[in-house]
Amino acid sequence: MTDETQKPATAGTEPQDAPAKGERIAKMLARAGVGSRRAVERMIEAGMVKQGDRVIDTPATLITSVEGITVDGQKVNPPEPTKIWLYHKPAGRVTTYFDPDGRPTVFEALPANMPRVLSVGRLDLNTEGLLLLTNDGELSRWLELPSTGWLRTYKVRCHGYFDRDRLAEIRRGLTIDDVKYRGVKIDINESREKSNLWLTIAIREGKNREVRKLLEYIGLQVTRLIRLSYGPFELKEMARGTILEVPTKDTHLHCAEYFKDKGIEAPGGVTAEKPSSRPAKERQGWAKAKPKTNNRRANKKRTDPKRFEEDLPKKVRGNRPSTPPRGKSPATARAKTPRPSGKK
Repeated sequence: MTDETQKPATAGTEPQDAPAKGERIAKMLARAGVGSRRAVERMIEAGMVKQGDRVIDTPATLITSVEGITVDGQKVNPPEPTKIWLYHKPAGRVTTYFDPDGRPTVFEALPANMPRVLSVGRLDLNTEGLLLLTNDGELSRWLELPSTGWLRTYKVRCHGYFDRDRLAEIRRGLTIDDVKYRGVKIDINESREKSNLWLTIAIREGKNREVRKLLEYIGLQVTRLIRLSYGPFELKEMARGTILEVPTKDTHLHCAEYFKDKGIEAPGGVTAEKPSSRPAKERQGWAKAKPKTNNRRANKKRTDPKRFEEDLPKKVRGNRPSTPPRGKSPATARAKTPRPSGKK
């Protein structure tokens, strides 16, 4: 009878009890555009996700690919390269795939050749303007986080008269109905006394109906709300209902912090600077303004006869009539000039 001793694993081999390789299913499905991680986790809890005939019961399940994975009976396609689209959302569409009330949705209006995409945040039914779309659920979540530091700028038409003291409060940050709101940037004509006005407001969090609630707090009722920008992406002159794909290099540049963890560097090694929540300091070293001309001195130079005489060429100066002798007026000089006599 011989004793068999277990040999240690050599280089290039793996022990049988080595940890399983793969990626969490919630993370991979989010990158495949099924939904955000949280949305995928809810789908798993509801028993909607299967691997073959086996129901996935935990979001911690490790998989190496989406082959054989179905969500609510539909096959999941492998993740595509991460992309971002800019969409000019018109008023009257809800930001959801399915609306129980039967209202038109944003995703119904997208081109037929568009892949399955997710919205970065939401815009209300009557809110219009820039809406970001992406096929990467993880990126969608990253763009929504307040820690990302991106400003959402809105142009707003309002009705009513605002309270100046409360206006200062929303600029500093406050709590309304047990909900804490960060300070916002707001550009408003405080000397305007009319009940209808336009203003611009910029927020960083994008909580549910945040702009409307903040303006209602200072006494203004929103009648039209347009999102102009989301971080570095701007609406500009896009027509309503149009959609534009962001170039890959711009996506990697503006989202460099996100792609850094994926091993993807910004083009040219340039990293987009993360916006700061503090107001920028006044810039130093601006060029000084040119000194203003002395108008009185300039007029004097133009009217001074001596200066004019000096500036004339010598030939022209010699042809000019001579000035009368000093001390004698022009009238006296003419009086001494002999006149022709009328007698012969």
